[in-house]
Amino acid sequence: MLFTIIIPVYNREALVQRTLDSVLAQTHRPLQLVLVDNCSTDGTLQVLHQFADRHDEPDFRVTVVQEQRHTAGAARNRGFNLARAEWVMFFDSDDEMAPGLVEAYASQVRQCDGQLDLVSARSVLVFPDGTRREAPFFTSDILAVQLLHSQLATQRYAVRRDFFAATGGWNADLPGWNDWELGLRLLLAHPRMAFCQDAPMVLINHNGKDSITGSEFHTRAGQWERAINLGEQHLWLAAMSRRERLRYCRLVEYRRLVLAAQYEREGRDDLARPLATQAFEALRHSYNGSLWWRCWVAPVTHMLYRRVVAGKRGAARIAQRIF
Repeated sequence: MLFTIIIPVYNREALVQRTLDSVLAQTHRPLQLVLVDNCSTDGTLQVLHQFADRHDEPDFRVTVVQEQRHTAGAARNRGFNLARAEWVMFFDSDDEMAPGLVEAYASQVRQCDGQLDLVSARSVLVFPDGTRREAPFFTSDILAVQLLHSQLATQRYAVRRDFFAATGGWNADLPGWNDWELGLRLLLAHPRMAFCQDAPMVLINHNGKDSITGSEFHTRAGQWERAINLGEQHLWLAAMSRRERLRYCRLVEYRRLVLAAQYEREGRDDLARPLATQAFEALRHSYNGSLWWRCWVAPVTHMLYRRVVAGKRGAARIAQRIF
């Protein structure tokens, strides 16, 4: 069973080798690895070509290409166009995969006789101070989980090629939270899903300046809001009951509140206040200003907001229950 792994790379000369080595260490074969240099200005392209020259084999095909449009979405779409496998994985150039990751995906596909569209895996987040924490991982209420936790982050799933193509691919015009927006579209297409529930097999680097994700929100203000607005549009256009749509749109507003709380946490009240006001007003309107809203939901929501500002965990799980 052939898998294609697609990795966009930008100015990762000193870091990408560890990612490449983790792909090379995969126990599953055959593999196709597509490396897309996205306008690097350092020696990244040379590192990629050297890796391909050393390791390209009949059961481990390595392709190096360049994408001149400088967005991760464009680079991933370029790599997807070269994918030959029925199953495709996207990965980031500063993260690592455990040796058994692809084999775990393949095992799930075999167990389901190929009647799958998407397989999700557990992951561990690495923070600037070196601490590690497992990312939230759920096997039910997945659309709500995606809205709150982005379980279908770039490097956390394998997807059937035809299913992915039918959803429209990566939004090359969306610079921030593009994997959150894509994951939402994938789920709204009702995939047949399976989950790798053993030990986490993906290591996601949130290590400050070296991380693709980065460690601050205010420096990219406006990008996150674009993704949230687009996600809300997807929900309004999706075929679902009024009750479902109302719930999911409330969760979108909660994500907007979390972003506002992050801005406040970073000392940017000028960004936080209007965004928080917008989200609270939308939530109030969704409850028609009812007594339930005034006496229960609003106070709890304010509490959750302050909890995020304080850097405490667990608020999203509470929000998943109350909305």
